[in-house]
Amino acid sequence: MRTQVGIIGAGPAGLMLSHLLHLQGIESIIIENRTREEIEGTIRAGLLEQCTVDLMKTTGVGERMMREGHFHEGIELRFNGESHRINIQELTGGKKVTVYAQHEVIKDLVDARLKTGGEIIFNVDDVSLHDLDTSAPTIRFRKEKNGDFQEITCDYIAGCDGFHGPSRPSIPSTIRKEYQKIYPFGWLGILTEAPPSAPELIYGNHERGFALLSTRSPEIQRLYLQVDRNDNIDNWSDDRIWEELHTRLATHDDWKLIEGPIIQKNIVSMRSFVCDPMQHGKLFLAGDAAHIVPPTGAKGLNLAMADVQILACALGTFYTSNNTELLERYSETCLRRVWKAERFSWYMTSMLHRHYDHTPFEHQIQLAEMDYVTSSRSAATSLAENYAGLPIECPEDWLEKLGVLTLNS
Repeated sequence: MRTQVGIIGAGPAGLMLSHLLHLQGIESIIIENRTREEIEGTIRAGLLEQCTVDLMKTTGVGERMMREGHFHEGIELRFNGESHRINIQELTGGKKVTVYAQHEVIKDLVDARLKTGGEIIFNVDDVSLHDLDTSAPTIRFRKEKNGDFQEITCDYIAGCDGFHGPSRPSIPSTIRKEYQKIYPFGWLGILTEAPPSAPELIYGNHERGFALLSTRSPEIQRLYLQVDRNDNIDNWSDDRIWEELHTRLATHDDWKLIEGPIIQKNIVSMRSFVCDPMQHGKLFLAGDAAHIVPPTGAKGLNLAMADVQILACALGTFYTSNNTELLERYSETCLRRVWKAERFSWYMTSMLHRHYDHTPFEHQIQLAEMDYVTSSRSAATSLAENYAGLPIECPEDWLEKLGVLTLNS
């Protein structure tokens, strides 16, 4: 097989990149090690920044999102039994955040690619990358387990295959620097069949640990509890989970948490991770292949969308004018935004979680930080700007051009 851009991974990054390339007349092939049913059926969180929402709307894949998503103008920070609202829309000049799950984004993008003749090869195995320093890099894989090997020859390869994929290890260890922080706590997450207990997300800091209340739909809610990263889900009965959520989210007023049947529960660990550089030869990393953030700042999917927007713009410039400047600067451009998102995710995680190695002094500093950010307009504005999403370094008319291409496609 031969294509212009070979894409490894059919997550949000790989699918959106293929869609953006298609709008510019650039060919791509996506390979994915899971089935279509698996990628569309794996329930994942999804809080979209304004720039992600704008990208999906402008490129013609946002119709269902605009119909079914939940648009939040702010968030609540809750500590010492009091709620404090951060008005994101007011503090950012009109930006909002949108609750729309990642697997729904994937469904919309898969549908768009297949309707326009895009090629996605699902359920592949034994993927490897070769000849990255040449003009004809290749992706080698089996179309199914124990099947014959096949190859895709490309101009460029986009590694959108997540933290455990083969793309990042294909960058030589002699030039690849990795930064990582493992947090001592994890999140116990549940899905419950219940109506919303609040109109917006609630981030709670409590003596017993962090808690988060989030919306999925009018009938399904998502809630989280801070637990030890090595804890076992079998230790958490439904009754214990609800008791802990009631305790950590309690307020001095008459607010009530609405319970319902728990239909899913699991514990996930938390880490911060960055790979530098995000490119080598004809390989470009995007999304979780290059960076991981703890979910407290809601940046994972949004960073992936920013990466591929920058990459699609750079590839479009190359194929239009043979100018490689944006491609050469891809890693530098992405990492400036990635590190700011890493900082914000670390900040939110550090501020909101109970740190059991903290001295009483350090715990009071943490409470003072929350008091400051909820009482100072300048501090609240900084939080709101980061939460709603920082600017993406693309030409000013990039989205406008994509909109025109969408209308003409």
